[in-house]
Amino acid sequence: MASKGKKVRKKERVISWIVNCGVTLLSAFLIYYFALPAINIHSTGFWGMILVLGLVFGFTYTATDQLICKHKIEVVGGKGRVKDYAGFIVAGVALLAMIIGGISSARLFHAKTYASIITVENGEFKNDMPETTSVTNIALMDTASARVIGNRTLGSLAQVVSQYYVNDSYSQINYQNTPKKVAILEYADFFKWAKNRDAGIPGFVMVDPVGNSANYVEFATPVRYAESGRFGDDLMRKLRFSYPTKIFGGTYFEIDDAGHPYYIVSCMEANAGLFGAMDVAEVIIFNPCDGTSEIYDVSNVPAWVDIVYDGDLACEKYNWYGELSGGFWNSVFGNKDCKTTTDDYGYIVIDDDVWYFTGVTSVTSDESNIGFIITNARTGEYRFYEVGGAEEYSAMGAAEGEVQEKGYKASFPSLVNIAGQATYIMVLKDTGGLVKLYALVNVEQYSIVATGATQSEAIAAYRKLLARNGVENAGLEEEIPEVEITVAEVRIVTLEEAATVYITAQDGVVYKGTLNDDESLVLIREGDTLTIRYDETFIGGLRQIRTWNRR
Repeated sequence: MASKGKKVRKKERVISWIVNCGVTLLSAFLIYYFALPAINIHSTGFWGMILVLGLVFGFTYTATDQLICKHKIEVVGGKGRVKDYAGFIVAGVALLAMIIGGISSARLFHAKTYASIITVENGEFKNDMPETTSVTNIALMDTASARVIGNRTLGSLAQVVSQYYVNDSYSQINYQNTPKKVAILEYADFFKWAKNRDAGIPGFVMVDPVGNSANYVEFATPVRYAESGRFGDDLMRKLRFSYPTKIFGGTYFEIDDAGHPYYIVSCMEANAGLFGAMDVAEVIIFNPCDGTSEIYDVSNVPAWVDIVYDGDLACEKYNWYGELSGGFWNSVFGNKDCKTTTDDYGYIVIDDDVWYFTGVTSVTSDESNIGFIITNARTGEYRFYEVGGAEEYSAMGAAEGEVQEKGYKASFPSLVNIAGQATYIMVLKDTGGLVKLYALVNVEQYSIVATGATQSEAIAAYRKLLARNGVENAGLEEEIPEVEITVAEVRIVTLEEAATVYITAQDGVVYKGTLNDDESLVLIREGDTLTIRYDETFIGGLRQIRTWNRR
């Protein structure tokens, strides 16, 4: 009978273990399938999964030992058997790893490592930033405004808008040497995915942040894998199953110069301790149409890719450099030579690459900038320019103050070189998020503010203000194009409460100016012979009048 009892208890133990392992394995599958943690000791998600699974096994073991084996955990000498607490021990080890890993990765112990993640070159502003006459390489429109224009564009396509919506995450790219913001369509809900998954996602929205326009573009081959896909069509699930050990950073939708869609996925690695100083080490280029992908070392990413390092990471890494170069304790107490970025960033396109721009200020004062940095979003290169002056939010306030009666709000500015002067340029938006005006603010003298209905008008007004304030470079006027014309037609059009004069020469070239800037333009008549100095503009080949004289 005793032998039979032992066999029964052994059988119960086997059943208990089968149940324990089954429940734990099922939990592991569900956690991995839905939470998608990286199987990597440098991922906090991995240790979190181990902790949960340890607790699941521990509680399941306790329950089955009582329900199936019909007795409580045996206690010998006041202590339970180690195997009775195996699950809880595993959970404790995982929790300990997270705590010790977090502490050992802290900046306190690795200040030099954090500070040396990047190198920063000192640049010469006038040499590195070519002088601007018209803005064609600055993404002045922010993402909020892009969403407004993009949604309106999609709203005009009844069949598409009933099944899809535009992803809120617009990627800033350089497409065929022109800045664009792009966002892919997403399935509206689960049922729309089920209905349309065979057809896939048909296209994306491309916004021109310079010309304030947008258009819907169809893919040559529909996209299968997307953020709104379900089960095997889920983008991140497909990536995780293809790369189970990679720690994913940012994921950005981009198109190459031929218009083919891709997702650019940054893969991170720790550089300090178990979890600290995370930086991009590899990049996955994923084709969402067929699910194929390639992985590249961060130094060998193809030139058409624009976003490898996101703007938040770029600023965070500079802050490590700026705050910790003098050591951890200096960053806490002395703050000698400690500097940090301002709270946001803008975009500039230089030599076919997207760069982030943000101001740099002393950690002891945020009232003004000591300079600014630009960061290459693909290569991670940093350049610092020592140009002191107003920080971005002060400049935004100055621009808003110029049109305070209208209640317009300024977007975060970008930076241009006008007449050798570091200049903030931004858009002013109405309450609906639409661009109404352009504004320029001098970095060093932010009382010098100019606005205009177009970028060219704003730049022309700004140049005049520079000249009046004695700031504009000597000899600049000699570089301004000059032409003699005979007037064929004069038209005055009121746009956005600004009277604009359009002068058509006999050769068909059109010149424009505003009465707000020069009331004497109203005196020009057909048949007059004029000598005009002008700026080229990017809109329709028009020429912006700087000065004019009648012969």
